[in-house]
Amino acid sequence: MSPSSSSSVARTHSTTLSGSLDPDSVVLCVLATDEEDEGDIALQIHFTLIQAFCCDNDIHILRVSGMQRLAAILGGGEPEPGAEPRDLHCLLVTNPHTDAWKGQGLAEVASYCAESRDRNQWVPYVCLQER
Repeated sequence: MSPSSSSSVARTHSTTLSGSLDPDSVVLCVLATDEEDEGDIALQIHFTLIQAFCCDNDIHILRVSGMQRLAAILGGGEPEPGAEPRDLHCLLVTNPHTDAWKGQGLAEVASYCAESRDRNQWVPYVCLQER
C-alpha cells in the first residue's frame, strides 16, 4: 500500500478528531500495532475512539501488524538525529478529490474492507511481513 501522489497520509491525534480534519476527505484509517502494543491500554482506548469516528463517517478501517514493514512501505527510514520518532500507530489516508477511490491501490483496499464487512469482520486485519 503505497500512497499515490493524489493521496496523503496524516498521523492522527485528538485535534484531528475534534474537527480540524474534514472527514469527507478521509478514505482510509490504518490502525497499526505490534505484539508489544497489545497491552497498551491508552493506545487501545485511542483506537476505540478513532474507530467510532470512522464508523460515524463511513471511513474504511484497516488493522495492521508489522510496524517496521509499515514504516518501510511509507518510506520511513530512521528519524533525523534529535527528531521525534514517527508514530505510525494511527494513520488517516486523505484524498481531497471527489473521486476518492480513483487510485488502483486504494480501490483494492476499499474492496478488501467491503468484502471483510460482508463476512462480518468489521475491522479487517493484515499482517505485514518483513522482506
